[in-house]
Amino acid sequence: MTDEKLPPLMATDDPVDDEDDDIFSSTIDDLSSLRNEELFASSPTVPPPLTNISLNEESSTLPESDVPLTNDHKEVQQVTSEKVISNGFEEEINLKENDTPSVSEKNQVEDMPNVSTNDMNFENIENGFIKISISETTKVGEGMSSYVAYRIVTRTNMTTFKTNNMAVLRRFSDFLGLHNKLTEKYLRNGRLIPPAPQKNMLGSTRIKISGNQSDQATSAEFIEKRRLALERFLKRIALHPILRNDKYFCDFLEQDCELPKATSTSALSGAGVMRLFNKVGETVNKITYKMDENEPWFEEKEVQIENLDLQLRNLHGAVESLVLNRKELAHSSGSFAKSAAVLSNCEEHTGLSRALSQLADVFEKVESVRTEQANTDFSIFCELLKDYIGLIGAVKNVFHERVKVYQNMQHAQMILTKKREQKTKLELTGRLDKVGSATNEVSEWEAKLSRCQDEFDQISKTIKVEFEQFEINRIKEFKTVISSYLEEMINHQTLIIKHWQAFIPEAKAIA
Repeated sequence: MTDEKLPPLMATDDPVDDEDDDIFSSTIDDLSSLRNEELFASSPTVPPPLTNISLNEESSTLPESDVPLTNDHKEVQQVTSEKVISNGFEEEINLKENDTPSVSEKNQVEDMPNVSTNDMNFENIENGFIKISISETTKVGEGMSSYVAYRIVTRTNMTTFKTNNMAVLRRFSDFLGLHNKLTEKYLRNGRLIPPAPQKNMLGSTRIKISGNQSDQATSAEFIEKRRLALERFLKRIALHPILRNDKYFCDFLEQDCELPKATSTSALSGAGVMRLFNKVGETVNKITYKMDENEPWFEEKEVQIENLDLQLRNLHGAVESLVLNRKELAHSSGSFAKSAAVLSNCEEHTGLSRALSQLADVFEKVESVRTEQANTDFSIFCELLKDYIGLIGAVKNVFHERVKVYQNMQHAQMILTKKREQKTKLELTGRLDKVGSATNEVSEWEAKLSRCQDEFDQISKTIKVEFEQFEINRIKEFKTVISSYLEEMINHQTLIIKHWQAFIPEAKAIA
């Protein structure tokens, strides 16, 4: 009798690729990059505040307080913490007792994202601080073989590192290799891996062949935007108490030597083609397989994530349109300033000519402010939304890993049922010579089913903890970034009012 055909066993050790760097998506990424370059425009960095307006009183002072560390029902211990605000991250850096930093050390821990130890529900978290920054970029080589190296500066008191101060050079493919290694190691366990920035073939090619001044300016903007994205990627890894102690991550920050080239990250490599087929298979499986969910928590969170993903994408598109409109408004203000200046030169009336000249000056200043506003919209708000669209994708990948574990458990259950039926048939037909081996097979599959059930329970528990911390970090980061964004908007509007108030006497002086 022919055996009943069983569903294929889902492999849980294949990492889900978050990079979207396959050969068929490069065209879409290139078109998207052109739009982003237009949005990023003149200044790739966040403009400094124009006045000392602050919506958050906590950000203006750096209080020190004792913060208890929650460590999954372990003994609570006292630690010293200090809060800082930097680059969209509100930071709370935990230091060991009796390990108070000096003034110079305090000044160098200002960029780490905020994680309150009260909210840390992960296991085996270590007290300590880690400050990571990408201080500079360097183009290595010439022509199509050239690449950009990023200098990563790290300062920490964590015992997993050999030294407290480190500086290494890494190329973009090294970051992708780090992400692949962390994904291969931790995704199957339900850990949330921050996504690495996507590859951009068009932008990378422009860097290699940039010759004239215009191309160099465009390449500089692209490199700066990528530098900030890579820095945020490393900081999010450093936030995770498991990932930041991983050997790959420590070696990435510490080993002052060239890492083995991560050839698997190339879109045109054999590994890239295999990722394409794996991604297609994953997509088909997500669409065709529906898990019989028996936990309301996961049903609720999956709906929440889908809605959040949709709304974040809609808001991201709206902010992109806002940036383009602000750029257009700034350009129109500049055109008006030039026209008013020309008219003032032709005007014979002295008072009116002087007023038109002052009006042109005001519109030039307004153009500058509008441009800064557009850069603020993109650098602070638009990039945050883009990062969290990627993080939502990482959350979906973790949820799908649980589905794959469930499929393996169902497969083991079906095999066990079949083996039991075979054993029963052998006993009924009196074939006692084969009953012993059938009994052993039943015992073997019972053990496999038990292991699958334990793995499913463990990944479900881990995902709940990871998702809870993801929500905590998301709310804190959005609060910090939106407060900073509003402060920038208030500063810009205040400056525009100041420019127009200075023009009022000139307008009234026309006689």
